[in-house]
Amino acid sequence: MATSFVAGALAGWAIAIPVGAIAVLIVEVGIRRGFRVAAAAGAGAASADGLYAALAAIGGAALAAFLEPLAGPLRVIAVGALLAIGLRGLLLLTLAPRTVPGNATMPDRVVPTYLRFLGLTLLNPQTVVYFSALILALPDLGRGAGERTAFVAGAFLASLSWQLVLAAVSAVAHHRLPPRFQLTVGVLGNVVICAFAVVLALDL
Repeated sequence: MATSFVAGALAGWAIAIPVGAIAVLIVEVGIRRGFRVAAAAGAGAASADGLYAALAAIGGAALAAFLEPLAGPLRVIAVGALLAIGLRGLLLLTLAPRTVPGNATMPDRVVPTYLRFLGLTLLNPQTVVYFSALILALPDLGRGAGERTAFVAGAFLASLSWQLVLAAVSAVAHHRLPPRFQLTVGVLGNVVICAFAVVLALDL
């Protein structure tokens, strides 16, 4: 079971660590809102990774084949969602820059943030294809429920650990960077989100 857990952890880090739109969003949230809200965002993303790992462990190749045709439509939704988030963020920063960084009166909105990042991360069905391929490539994972559970736990905890690192690092910036610099980072973060959306659109 330990081998399955390590395999899941390595798989979770491999899919979480590469810089993407979700990582940029978590950092941007941490810089603007602090660790608590950024940690909720990271937990949402890690929960999606864990859910896809569990689905892969249960359904394997059959589920991957079922989800493959949905990749295109979900990518279209992801493009729209990322553009909406990026443009809305830029609009808020432009119209009310004083209320965005370092404002203690802003509500934490932990649960909505968790749900938003859970939904955004679930828009990438290639994650379950990735986990399914790993399970098929590692015969030991198919020998019992214990091995599969250990794999899923490793994937979830590895993803969560990385997301929390992002939340912590960005939260340090939230407390130490001056408001004007936080505003600049917020603008750059939302521009990057829009750029990710454009790159995704070009791949459609």
